[in-house]
Amino acid sequence: MEETSMHQDQSPIEQVRLTVPTTDDPTLPTLTLRVWIIGITGCIIMSLVSVMTGFRQNPVGVPNFVVTILCYSLGKFMASVLPSNLRVRGTRIKISINPGPFNIKEHLLSTVIFSSGLGTMPAANLYAATRAYFRISIHPMAFFFLLLTTNSIIYGFAGFFIKPFVNRSEMWWPEVLPDVTMFRAFHEKDEKSNAKLSRSQFFFMVFVISFSYYIIPGYFFPSISAVSVVCLIWKRSIIAQQLGSGLNGFGIGSFGLDWSTSTSYTRNPIYYPFFVIVNTMVGFIIFMYIVVPFAYWTNSFKAKSFPIISPEVYDVYGGRYNLSRVLDGSSFQFKQDGYESYSELYLSIARACSIGFGFAALASSLTNIVLSHGRSFWNQLSQSTERRGCSDIHMQMMNKYRSIPMWWFIRLTISMIGLAVFTCEGFGNELQLPYWGVLLACLLVLTLVPPLAALRATACQQPPLSLFAHIIIGYFYPGRPLANMVFNLYSTWCIEYTLGTLASFKLGIYMKIPPRELFFAQVIGTFLATTSDFVVTWWLFSTVKDLCRTELLPRGSPWTCPSTRMIYNEMVVWGLIGPRQMFFKGVYSKLVYFFLIGNIAPIPVWILARRFPEKKWIKLILVPVLFMPGAKMPPARAVNYICWFVLGFIFNYIIFRRWERVVGKVQLTLLRRHGHRHCCNGIIDDVGSSDARHQWRQLVGFICL
Repeated sequence: MEETSMHQDQSPIEQVRLTVPTTDDPTLPTLTLRVWIIGITGCIIMSLVSVMTGFRQNPVGVPNFVVTILCYSLGKFMASVLPSNLRVRGTRIKISINPGPFNIKEHLLSTVIFSSGLGTMPAANLYAATRAYFRISIHPMAFFFLLLTTNSIIYGFAGFFIKPFVNRSEMWWPEVLPDVTMFRAFHEKDEKSNAKLSRSQFFFMVFVISFSYYIIPGYFFPSISAVSVVCLIWKRSIIAQQLGSGLNGFGIGSFGLDWSTSTSYTRNPIYYPFFVIVNTMVGFIIFMYIVVPFAYWTNSFKAKSFPIISPEVYDVYGGRYNLSRVLDGSSFQFKQDGYESYSELYLSIARACSIGFGFAALASSLTNIVLSHGRSFWNQLSQSTERRGCSDIHMQMMNKYRSIPMWWFIRLTISMIGLAVFTCEGFGNELQLPYWGVLLACLLVLTLVPPLAALRATACQQPPLSLFAHIIIGYFYPGRPLANMVFNLYSTWCIEYTLGTLASFKLGIYMKIPPRELFFAQVIGTFLATTSDFVVTWWLFSTVKDLCRTELLPRGSPWTCPSTRMIYNEMVVWGLIGPRQMFFKGVYSKLVYFFLIGNIAPIPVWILARRFPEKKWIKLILVPVLFMPGAKMPPARAVNYICWFVLGFIFNYIIFRRWERVVGKVQLTLLRRHGHRHCCNGIIDDVGSSDARHQWRQLVGFICL
């Protein structure tokens, strides 16, 4: 065991000094047989869970800490039951399959492979949207190559930025410090406690209780995931439907008895500080109970002709938009003459306002970053540049391990770009994006990753970029819905996951993981997840009748695919019709002013915070967070935010204030087990109810959803 005391090369970041150990044991085994068995098996299972539940009304999000717990439990089990060596029959060869206790490096590497199965839904949703709504089927190999290139090219991009944005001590990536704490908690001995229940006993008790609780709303009566008191009282009133529906209205008096109702689109509220929960709820109230009602009852954008909250697209007559009137069936491109003779495209008022809030969220994020973090970001970036020849203790300890050759990243990047161009230009140009679109997307990644990586590595903030990519390709290459979304995958999605890859490399430095072993784990896990996602998506469309087609599904069916529906609508709005038709000279041109609102909104808060420094609450006003709830609706609905706030208020305000000491010991355990239970039951629910649900389990006739 190597240990280094505090000296001049210690990390300049206090949080890192307090969290990350300055010890390392280079003799610990890393990519052992246990790692491969746990990682590969778990990756395939997580991919199955992610894809299968991703098409449901309430997707089952699998938190990373659930993966961490599973890997730890399986690793400990294998270490206790496997023999140390396995002799090859007929030879003297012995294979080491159990090199000792399951160590922290094995734990992290198995978690990396295991969790690779969680993050490839955007490409799967694109395929689902084209097959379910446009009624065309992308060539299987084109779909597979799209998955493979978007999931793999990120490692090549990340390699170009490891030295400036990972190896520098000032680039400390605060988001990975909780992971460091979690892994250390599993592998460092706990102090003795006088508590009647051990943490593992409490863990098991919560699992049993929460498992029993989930069975009722999740399996027997899925309809009580969203119940409205108003609709129960006035069953046949249209006004009551509008006011009380938690999924299609304002959600007044609505609630959900399913944990996923609170966490599907907003993450677990127990994660967040209470002031973030308050900001989010204030933003939700402004959007749902001020902006949307005002716009609806003043008939803005002909709002009264359409439902209040819906992800659908409509024509001027109030019916669903007939794409065949504006879409050339042979070329799959926009027909301007058909559009002019038929109708402009209209959205529900909530969806229109949601796009406006998305504009404001993007603009306010940039302004807020400059005002609140500009100086500290510049100072840390300057320090990083000045210390170019220096490194902290963690990088010094990593010098004993072989680094990743740059040519690995270069070859991976070139090969994936070449395969991406082939995927887009080949197969009869099914994906519609030309070669220059792929190159432009890659140029955006290489241009935007440096400032975003520096910002995320120092301030842990990142502006939303999806609308930015939609506008660029939609403006310069309109009329092609698939091209717009494919460009978004190769730009926005790759930027997001390139940044995540850089964060994982920083975690590897903090945990003293050999870089090459970490790279192997990432790439192999990604290839397994890609293959599994491809197979599962294809299988679902072959076995679930009318998957994602809500008008044909039996009432109460969970296979409504809200995220896929949003992808489809984005393809229509940004790709087929295009931002020029919709927002620069069309019926929704006024929404562009939300960019200006977003740019200006953080300035008064910043001025007041500097003018009245004694008023601490002013600094807790997060303007971008105020816009975020509206930007997510739909697919998120009123009942999701209402239940989310209630849960956050109970845990992070009432319980935390009254039992602050207990919270630190119990809350994480409760969170992990409840998330673990929720994931397990989600799988059971999918396997046990692939066919249409029985009517006695739905009970949807007496309530509005």
